[in-house]
Amino acid sequence: MEQNCQNCNTLILKNFCDNCGQKKFKKIDRKYVFDEIQYTFLHTNKGFLYSIKKVIKNPGKTAREFIDGNRVNHYKPILLVFLLSGISAFVSFQILGMHDIMEKFSASTKNLNSPLMRDYFTFTKNYSSLIMLLLVPVFALTTKLAFRKWGHNYYEHIVMNAYIVSTYTLFTVLVISPILYFFKDNYAVFIKISSLAFVAVPFILVWFFKNFYNDKPLKSVIGRVLLVFGFLLTIYILVVIIAVIVGIICAFIFGPEAMHYMMPKQIPGK
Repeated sequence: MEQNCQNCNTLILKNFCDNCGQKKFKKIDRKYVFDEIQYTFLHTNKGFLYSIKKVIKNPGKTAREFIDGNRVNHYKPILLVFLLSGISAFVSFQILGMHDIMEKFSASTKNLNSPLMRDYFTFTKNYSSLIMLLLVPVFALTTKLAFRKWGHNYYEHIVMNAYIVSTYTLFTVLVISPILYFFKDNYAVFIKISSLAFVAVPFILVWFFKNFYNDKPLKSVIGRVLLVFGFLLTIYILVVIIAVIVGIICAFIFGPEAMHYMMPKQIPGK
């Protein structure tokens, strides 16, 4: 039924006003509230579940479709990785109790006898998916450099890496987390299994880019994925060097307390 826009009084012929874009008036009732909840939390009318299915099936092809303009059924990749990272954090903290497990394990491990190392280890394990989310711009820089001769700009690589992190997060939530649940009381086994998620990263990258650039030979894709890891290693080394320099400066400024926090504690009897 036709009606005038409540915002600009223009006649609305379809679902949205052609003048200002406001949605056609709809009475607030049970269906309205349910639709709003669905839109806000799952956004299923824009493809959340559809995109999850497509990413699980073939993330590289899904990213290529989105970048090439086939977007109407897809959930926006940046929002997708945000939501999946939140789900991953919920699973880690509320279901697996990752924070308590990491603290107990790091406290009982002699190799982590430095307070700084214990804090670093606990933080990175607890927030691995969120850390990867925040590093998407850095990952995009490395893939842009490695695949620079194959086209696509930096911002398209941000979209690619959003899909890559989404794939990694789905792998941890759907595959790794159920296994971890049965080893919550065995810290050593728990840590080894959780590390399998990072072992899967090279395979995820090769799978993703081979399907994204499906006209390129596998050998070329693998070579460029190795370049990605080379760039990441270079960035990591630079960050470590900067961290060491900053740590030394802080130690001189704040005195022995800072050194005590950064340096390993002496193990009795040694």
